[in-house]
Amino acid sequence: PKDEDIQMMLSAGVHTGTRNSDSMMTDYIWRRRNDGVHILNIGKTWEKLVLAARIIVAIENPEDVIAISARPYGMRAVLKFANYTGSNSIAGRFTPGTFTNQITKQFREPRLLVVTDPRTDSQAVKEASYVNIPVIALCDSDSPLQHVDVAIPANNKGKYSIGLMYWLLAREVLRLRGSISRAEWEVPVDLFFHRDPEELKKTEEEQGKTEDAAVVTPAPVEYEPEIPAGEDAPVDAGLAVAPVVAGAAAGYTAPAPAADYAAGGWDADAGATGGEQW
Repeated sequence: PKDEDIQMMLSAGVHTGTRNSDSMMTDYIWRRRNDGVHILNIGKTWEKLVLAARIIVAIENPEDVIAISARPYGMRAVLKFANYTGSNSIAGRFTPGTFTNQITKQFREPRLLVVTDPRTDSQAVKEASYVNIPVIALCDSDSPLQHVDVAIPANNKGKYSIGLMYWLLAREVLRLRGSISRAEWEVPVDLFFHRDPEELKKTEEEQGKTEDAAVVTPAPVEYEPEIPAGEDAPVDAGLAVAPVVAGAAAGYTAPAPAADYAAGGWDADAGATGGEQW
């Protein structure tokens, strides 16, 4: 593996386990931190990832591979993995009897199973054991390994960890098939991450606000008055011209404003009329 792949796995928290550990997962646990959280061995994670990719490539028909995830964080990753590798996927609730009951409409006969969590997808793993279907599973430090053929030690509870593991697995499958070169894969890993609908709404609202703020209203255009040839420009063109009142040229004077009764009251009016009594 390249250093970039290891850094991505560390930043996504692939190595972070849980406080509990299963007895069959002790070979994949590197050590235990002071806070009680188990740390998985990333070297063995990469080895098992490549082994799982080689097993998937060995299946002649890609549609005979089914990726399953009942955990919400893995639904988007499973759908993207199936899209890029040509396999099938079951995102969400697994209907009991899908592999054993031939009467059901959703009956399937796959040759290989890729499971996100052996505990949450226990029904699928159990039915696969009945019909002899090999199982590849992302296993945390506390995951049960009954009926699991290839365990990939990884954090199967974080959305970034699950998305990155499926992205790496899909990339390795396409590399072994010869579909892509050993250079960088053009598909970004962000497509495999779970996206919360509420977060999507918030981001859309924020983008709408920024777009509204970016719209600039055009400034009003100021037109200067045209001055005919031969005339002098006014002293100050910016000053407003006083309005001409009709009749002012004939010596008309505007009437005085009405008396302010609010200030003087009835006494002031009586004094103005000579103080007559009622």
